[in-house]
Amino acid sequence: MENIRIVIIDDETPAREIIKHYLKEVESIEVIAECADGFTGLKTISLLKPDLVFLDIQMPRLTGIEMIEVLTEKPEIIFTTAYDQFAIRAFELNAVDYLMKPYQKRRFLEAVKKAIDKIRSEKGNKEPASQILSKLPEPAAPVNRIVVRKGNAINLIPVEQIRYVEAQDDYVMIFHSSGKALKQQTMKFYEDNLPKSDFVRIHRSYIVKVEEIKGIEPYGKDNHVAILHSGDKLPVSRSGYKHLKEELKF
Repeated sequence: MENIRIVIIDDETPAREIIKHYLKEVESIEVIAECADGFTGLKTISLLKPDLVFLDIQMPRLTGIEMIEVLTEKPEIIFTTAYDQFAIRAFELNAVDYLMKPYQKRRFLEAVKKAIDKIRSEKGNKEPASQILSKLPEPAAPVNRIVVRKGNAINLIPVEQIRYVEAQDDYVMIFHSSGKALKQQTMKFYEDNLPKSDFVRIHRSYIVKVEEIKGIEPYGKDNHVAILHSGDKLPVSRSGYKHLKEELKF
């Protein structure tokens, strides 16, 4: 029987040491790497393809949740964190378990057994992380940055740099001040999570930053287009026009 291959990702050294200490009581496992930040963890998972990852959520550079956003296929994950407000999100991401620091050894070993049973049964989670992410409930606060992957590069797009978002089948194209980026996520996610004071959905296929709009012009019978400062012209639906009138007070 092959060993379960494990990666530990946590920015706190004592936390990683506790996990390794507790894992000494578990047979047929192998810790193949440990990482202290999200970017390194992401590269390590992509390179080594572990079976199981112990993942902290609040880390510098890239959070655990943001890591999952840009993984194409993810291993089984046990979140280890001091913050209970992420529990619902973790389980919506199909995590095996969610351990609140400081956790007892018994509770830790229960989580590990659950993960190993899932892996051994060959019913591991093979669903692309981007699809899992679309099931997330609305966070407590609007997002302040978007994580996108282009080849092997990871880019962080601050929300204030987003000009508009366009639906493209199962993806969205994010147009921002430095270019554009494609991401597999739903328009509803952006409608729910971009700051409502700054963005408005003008069409089933478009969400636009209000300050990017230079003007609204008629287009055919009962239709309109939004003219952006960039010169782009975006269609405006009837409901979108109503939202714009409310937002721009015209």
